[in-house]
Amino acid sequence: MRKTFGTGSVWEQTLGYSRAVQVDNTLYISATAASGDDGIVGEDFYSQTQYILQKLGKVLAEAGFGFEDVVQSKLYLTDISQWEEAGRAHGEVFGDIRPTLSLVHVLPFLDPKMLVEIELVAQKGNSQAPQL
Repeated sequence: MRKTFGTGSVWEQTLGYSRAVQVDNTLYISATAASGDDGIVGEDFYSQTQYILQKLGKVLAEAGFGFEDVVQSKLYLTDISQWEEAGRAHGEVFGDIRPTLSLVHVLPFLDPKMLVEIELVAQKGNSQAPQL
């Protein structure tokens, strides 16, 4: 089973991508920025990360997933020295869930006000992982 989810963004149609794609019990969510109706939301790494995670929570919910289903998270940062601020906001959501994490230093995004993008992979499990 393959199902796509969109947000209505003009970029999705122009570039030919989906906000998220579900294949069987796995949801792949495209890198997401802190873009709102009036432009970029937040002027620092912490507030942009918080806003992005709120957006991603809605994407997960629309697809029938939750933050507890996230198994992989990637944070793309335009200034790696700000990793602690982005990490603090990320930890507020994922502190007990503990998905895998990549912090990636990137060149500026298309809009220089964008400081962070986050990409997630979530998976619904039908059984518990074996205890080690």
